[in-house]
Amino acid sequence: MTKTEIYVVRHGKTMFNTVQRVQGWCDTPLTAIGAQKIHSLGLGLQETDFIAAYSSDSGRAIETTRIILSEHPNGASIPYHTDRRIREWCFGSLEGGYDAEMWGVIPRVLDLPSYDEMIAKKTSFEEICNAIYTADTANWAETYEELSSRIREGFEDIAHRAEKNGGGKVLVVSHGLTIALLLHLINEENNVRVDIDNGSVTRLEYENGRFTIHEVADTSYILKGENKPL
Repeated sequence: MTKTEIYVVRHGKTMFNTVQRVQGWCDTPLTAIGAQKIHSLGLGLQETDFIAAYSSDSGRAIETTRIILSEHPNGASIPYHTDRRIREWCFGSLEGGYDAEMWGVIPRVLDLPSYDEMIAKKTSFEEICNAIYTADTANWAETYEELSSRIREGFEDIAHRAEKNGGGKVLVVSHGLTIALLLHLINEENNVRVDIDNGSVTRLEYENGRFTIHEVADTSYILKGENKPL
């Protein structure tokens, strides 16, 4: 049987990414520069034989997937589905505020003096998630149990479906902190990280209910697309 490979892409750069505002379940479109990078990513992935494509149900993830598929020679025939379980984290009442404000609030909830101290202390995903849950005055944010369960179930269902159908390569477009938490759920040695770049590819393999990590936040596919002759 063909091995099952999952190409997890972070969506293209959006308006809120550019002006450094919190963007979880709220949504803004890709910028012109962000869309161009994703066109380059699509060109870099043209030779990858995807059997299926998935994205979260957020507009920025859908837009990213459609651009990638538009550059693929078989894009029109690749089955594409959305799955709300692979959305970004929900930041509740912190949505839409400046990143610096949120990352100023979270350390205070955790009784830490600063963001830098929080990172140096290797604060866990669970602690950060539950701090967001505590800080959210709208009661929209998820507990760590809710968040980690939906992300795990979403990605496992996608991978299991591909494996059950004989394996192959699957495109999945998701979000920065969701991808970072997925890596931690696969291997607990993967600590909190905010360096999953827009348009980067994290490649996983899946076999008999287990993921293994092969590439993390790889931007070489974008460069490959940019260097393709016209």
